[in-house]
Amino acid sequence: MAAATVAAGALAAGLVALGGSGAERSAGDYRPADYSKAADTGMGSQIAAHEGVHGRPGARLALTDQTLGHDVSGHQGAVDWKKAAATGARFTYVKATEGTGFVSGQFRQQYDGAHAAGIIRGAYHFARPDVSGGAAQANYFIANGGGWRKDGRTLPGALDVEYNPYGDACYGMSPAAMTAWIKDFTKTYLARTGRSSLIYTSTSWWQRCTGNNGGFGDTNPLWLARYAPQIGPLPAGWDKQSIWQFANAGSLPGDQNYYNGPMGRVEALARG
Repeated sequence: MAAATVAAGALAAGLVALGGSGAERSAGDYRPADYSKAADTGMGSQIAAHEGVHGRPGARLALTDQTLGHDVSGHQGAVDWKKAAATGARFTYVKATEGTGFVSGQFRQQYDGAHAAGIIRGAYHFARPDVSGGAAQANYFIANGGGWRKDGRTLPGALDVEYNPYGDACYGMSPAAMTAWIKDFTKTYLARTGRSSLIYTSTSWWQRCTGNNGGFGDTNPLWLARYAPQIGPLPAGWDKQSIWQFANAGSLPGDQNYYNGPMGRVEALARG
């Protein structure tokens, strides 16, 4: 997306929170948002910076019922999808949007390119609870590529909630307000698409910024970020992860992931 288009979107729709405790604030509670890092900010871009890299799982894990995939954003640029498929990518997620004022300029090349290469693909949204409400961001995400289609090759959208790249880790929100914001996003996505969105986060961020809320485990599949040999403790409410982002670099472009199950489970998630 051209810089002018992003800037216009930021002025029209991007709003930075000044206060309030609810998921949806009034227009007077926001000011124009900063999207200066959005082109390079992707899923997990803040995890290594805040939590570090503590190793990676051993090669034997790949021999169990784990399916290799990856996720990309504009930071990776144009992806060679035929090469990714040949290297072992079975599924991928692509950054579509951030807040309510940024659409990735690489989204179409990445999202459509993965599909053309025979890789099951999905889109994700980088949450900015400081700029607008959860429902507004879910609608923006759907309008700009984050929807779901019943073609057996498209995964439901994912909500990326992690450390704020622009300031306070929890976007200046209380745990109750953050929980309400996430609920607002996920309920809107479900109502609009008929599918529950995945929630991408780390256990440390979830504990810190939602008070370790346990209310999403029965409704939204967990995508956990932890760069270590073991997955470690899960956030409250989930008894398993659907996807584990285990490294921020590897054989595939972008971040490296394992789906917790054989390929048939990935296909089942796409089918709905």
